[in-house]
Amino acid sequence: QVQLVESGGGLVQAGGSLRLSCAASGSNLYINGMGWYRQAPGKQRELVAVISRGGTINYADSVKGRFTISRDNAKNTVYLQMNSLKPEDTAVYYCQAGWRANAYWGWGTQVTVSS
Repeated sequence: QVQLVESGGGLVQAGGSLRLSCAASGSNLYINGMGWYRQAPGKQRELVAVISRGGTINYADSVKGRFTISRDNAKNTVYLQMNSLKPEDTAVYYCQAGWRANAYWGWGTQVTVSS
């Protein structure tokens, strides 16, 4: 079993920055892919960025050049540095991690960008 705990959300003005963190905990973890998804009110959950254990990265087009995903395999932690935030980035951000062919989700952290 894997537990994911996100942190770092909050309220920021447009153009500002936030850094999200997500730590995975459990026994005998070997986390494969990790990533961030988000869900805005009235919309479906969408991929923001994912990173493989070996460091292969994919970003949604809407965040390319503004967001940076990284991970620390020793700490089973994934980060999302968000710069040049826009009001349309407002959403609940969810961390996801893969372990033993299963996907695990965190509870989410709210990011609100004011105009």
